[in-house]
Amino acid sequence: ARVGIVVFPGSNCDHDAYYALKKILGFDVTFLWHKDTDLNGIDAVVLPGGFSYGDYLRSGAIAKLSPIMNEVLSFADRGGIVIGICNGFQILTESKLLPGALLKNDSLKFVCKDIFLKNVNTSSSFTHLIPQHSVLKIPIAHGEGNYFAEPETISDLESNGQVIFRYCDPHGNVAPDANPNGSINNIAGIINKKGNVLG
Repeated sequence: ARVGIVVFPGSNCDHDAYYALKKILGFDVTFLWHKDTDLNGIDAVVLPGGFSYGDYLRSGAIAKLSPIMNEVLSFADRGGIVIGICNGFQILTESKLLPGALLKNDSLKFVCKDIFLKNVNTSSSFTHLIPQHSVLKIPIAHGEGNYFAEPETISDLESNGQVIFRYCDPHGNVAPDANPNGSINNIAGIINKKGNVLG
């Protein structure tokens, strides 16, 4: 599979994504510049973490206007796989590929530490190989990871099985004190209704 990693001015996790996808997983990986207007036949798109355009307006708000995003939107609409990590998740919500928004952490502080996620949906193409209720230890580094959406949107996400990860403690207990940023319902990862976009 060919994976394209979009590079925006201010991206700083693009080479980390490249290393993981190329060196660890063995994918054919290429960088896609934010001004590109062609995805060059890739099979999946990754929007990496960082501070696209310096996050000067609102995280992801300027990046959504980049020429490459027109291609990413079309690609996703056709069922193409799109993954947004950190700032990439923010770009996905700003672009309306995923509902909701990422707000400032409830502590109003930047959080950088290892946390735990519980896999709560094994039917998605992103999680079908992860056993139900597995606990994953991952690093986070964000100041705006507080996922928010209106109650009716949250209800739809829950009933449609679009929530795939929740913040939890090391034992898999989903509890407020395991939530590093105030994200509603401890939501740490969602997919779109088609199941091909993950943030």
